[in-house]
Amino acid sequence: MATTLDEIRDNFSLLDDWEDRYRYVIELGKELEPLADDDHDEEHKVRGCVSQVWLKPSLSDDKADPVVTFIGDSDALIVRGLIAILHATYSGKRASEVLSIDPEAIFNELNLREHLTPQRSNGLRSMVERLRKIAEQARA
Repeated sequence: MATTLDEIRDNFSLLDDWEDRYRYVIELGKELEPLADDDHDEEHKVRGCVSQVWLKPSLSDDKADPVVTFIGDSDALIVRGLIAILHATYSGKRASEVLSIDPEAIFNELNLREHLTPQRSNGLRSMVERLRKIAEQARA
C-alpha cells in the first residue's frame, strides 16, 4: 500500500538529521509501483529535469472532474523518492483537488526546498507543472 502524505509528514518529523531524511526519501522511491519499460518514452518524459523522469497518468471516467492517478520513474534514486512524495500528494485526487493543492506549502513544511539542489528543485517544479497540466486538460 502506498505511503500517504500524512505518514510522510509524521516520519519527517521523527527524523532530525537530513541524512536520515534523504535515506527515507530514497526508501519511498524504492516502494514506487514500477513503470513499464514501454512507458519510458517521450510521451511520458518530463522536461526540465536534470535526471530522466517519466510520469504516466490515468484518469477516471468522470468527465466533469476525473480522478487523476499516475505512476512515475526516474533514473535517480532521490528523484524516485520525490516522485513518491508527489504520488502521495496528488495521485488519487480529483482534478479540481489537484489544482487546489499548494505544493509550495507542502515542500516548505517538509523543508525540501532548502535541502534540494536548485536543479532538483526545478525538476520537482516541472513534475508538479506536468501534473497540474494533466488535471487542467482533464477538466477542459
